[in-house]
Amino acid sequence: MDTTTTVITVAVVLAAVVLVCAVGVLVRLVRTRRDLRRAGLPTGPRWVFWGAVLYLVLPVDLLPDPVYLDDIGVLLLALRTVRGSLGVRERSTAPPPDRQPAHDYGK
Repeated sequence: MDTTTTVITVAVVLAAVVLVCAVGVLVRLVRTRRDLRRAGLPTGPRWVFWGAVLYLVLPVDLLPDPVYLDDIGVLLLALRTVRGSLGVRERSTAPPPDRQPAHDYGK
């Protein structure tokens, strides 16, 4: 095997691995999108979540890519927003607590 064949073989294997990983991420994103819709999440927090995913994928960062602190911070902020929104939704749709009548005339 010459050097060119080795380089091409390694490039094809790496491309196949990247393609498999990309398909796996795409499947997870589609499932997440469906789960966010089923949860009845308002549009705002969904946009925050997808904006964070887009920020993670795009090559433009506040800090260089070897330092993932900005990516992690944006994702954590998005997850906190989504979680907070789900908490507000659960509190607003929860049935009111049972209250004892002021007077029980039946006794």
